[in-house]
Amino acid sequence: MGLLARTFGARILRARAGRYALAGLVFAAGSAAALNVNTQIYNPDTRKWEDYDPRRAILYYQRHGQTPAAFQRKIVTFRTAEKPGTIVIDGDKHFLYLVLPDFKAMRYGIGVGREGFGWAGIVNVGRKAEWPVWTPPAEMVARDPKAAQYANGMPGGPDNPLGPRALYLYEGSRDSIYRIHGTTEPWSIGLNVSSGCIRLNNDDIVDLYGRVEVGAKVIVLMQGAALYKGV
Repeated sequence: MGLLARTFGARILRARAGRYALAGLVFAAGSAAALNVNTQIYNPDTRKWEDYDPRRAILYYQRHGQTPAAFQRKIVTFRTAEKPGTIVIDGDKHFLYLVLPDFKAMRYGIGVGREGFGWAGIVNVGRKAEWPVWTPPAEMVARDPKAAQYANGMPGGPDNPLGPRALYLYEGSRDSIYRIHGTTEPWSIGLNVSSGCIRLNNDDIVDLYGRVEVGAKVIVLMQGAALYKGV
């Protein structure tokens, strides 16, 4: 039986009032607190919601060879004024929606930024790449010895952390440094694990890549602004 999933506020992260810019992406941060969310899955055997952390996610993937049913690709009802082809990312619930005609959307499970690496804004798909080269940003090179060895770029391939496809997110004509991409860690879908990029399993990023045009609008919701009931 597939497992259901949900997210919940884990603890409150307070921000100063005003406007904050992150890699050129500007979002409002009022005196209200932002939420840091974790995932839970419903265990039909115990009839309880249980924390879905990396350890449990790895075990689930090892046993089933896939993520829980809630994070698998499907068409859902999605009422929005955004035009078809727009991407809406709901990091709280770990879903990416590609808007389709007739109030529908293709919904994909995603992994998002871990604590301190979340962000929000309206950007666009500046370019697309098959088997992209991964070049870690300078900040990652400085803090991560594994990333430092690829400071000049890691060629595309099955071991590349971007997976088989990548959508490069731009603010206007400027690269935001964030990507929507595949992953070498398919168990991580549904978790807060990345350095800010949005990851899909490899089948899903190939599917999304084929549907999205360069120039497409991408809306990344602020934490605590999850879509009502995830639809």
